[in-house]
Amino acid sequence: MIIHRAKGSDAKAPAATSPPSNAPNAVAAAPKPKAPFKPGSLPSDAVRSVLVKRNGKTDPKFGIPPLQRSLEMHMRLGAINLDKTSGPTSHEVAAWVKRILNVEKAGHSGTLDPKVTGILPVLLGDATRIMDTLLLAGKEYVCLMHIHKPVPKKRIIEVCGEFVGPILQKPPLKSSVVKQLRTRTIYYLEILEIEEQQVLMRVGCQAGTYIRKLCFDIGLALGTGANMEELRRTKAGPFREDETLVTLHQLTDAYVTWKETGDESGLRRVIQPVEAALKHMPRLVIADNAVDAVCHGAPLAAPGLLSLETDINKGDNVALFTLKGEAVATARSEMVSREMLVSKTGIVATTERVIMEPGTYPKAWKLAERDASAAAAKAAKQ
Repeated sequence: MIIHRAKGSDAKAPAATSPPSNAPNAVAAAPKPKAPFKPGSLPSDAVRSVLVKRNGKTDPKFGIPPLQRSLEMHMRLGAINLDKTSGPTSHEVAAWVKRILNVEKAGHSGTLDPKVTGILPVLLGDATRIMDTLLLAGKEYVCLMHIHKPVPKKRIIEVCGEFVGPILQKPPLKSSVVKQLRTRTIYYLEILEIEEQQVLMRVGCQAGTYIRKLCFDIGLALGTGANMEELRRTKAGPFREDETLVTLHQLTDAYVTWKETGDESGLRRVIQPVEAALKHMPRLVIADNAVDAVCHGAPLAAPGLLSLETDINKGDNVALFTLKGEAVATARSEMVSREMLVSKTGIVATTERVIMEPGTYPKAWKLAERDASAAAAKAAKQ
């Protein structure tokens, strides 16, 4: 039994684990409320509707749609959905990407242990400013677990089901984080196949979960012991195992082709705009005259908001976009969706990480002066 496209063995994931209270030596489970997500779904997969607060228009003289950026800008604001192979560390992979593309800065989000394979998001240049938003996003893994003694299939399924929801987990000794008990959420745990003492399962979990420790705790709950044999990450925030997933070899080929022939199409395929790394976040679209203020770190006020998405709560992380679809910044919501929609004054969101360079859009007073001049010229013609 082999995990699709993988031959790995230990990695970090969103996490925690705790067996049922009647299992020998089991870690006490955290209370388990009703699961808020449908099976096989991470929080970032939630479908939201768009609420239009007011119509707006954008000046084509300022900014540029993400897919129309120059290659230099595209690489400076790039995101790569990289398929990590077994062997190298995540830091080594990020360093190789930096060297292959000859860029000044490249960073990875969500460390995978050397033997673990799968999705490793890599951000380039100024896109690294949003690294935290990916680190906190939910993850999905396909794991091969070995149970040390034969157990009926029904019992395995029952015990694994006990680990869905909030669990308590202490990071393993070999991890680099503080070894203290903490709560993590398992969004879903789906048994894909059971063959003798081998269990293939798909796990969707909160950032910071250790799948190796989850397997260990399931073994305690079964009373037999268990260990993780192989692991592959299949989701990381907005990134999936789809046509955007690329290998280091494909990245190298695209760069060499561009250097030798000038053909940019390969690089534009393997490197996505930074906006692709923000798809999992609630979206606020802001007016042109609010963009530069946000780029200088100012909070977003109600008059600058054009549209928003549903189900935003106070304190949620949100992404601010222009009407052209450009990422401006990430922010923390100061209102719920309904308040944002009706409020005419007040702070809608507090800016946290600025992505767009200041000066890309003109200052608000310059736009007001331009609009006043246009209105005066129109009146004079009449």
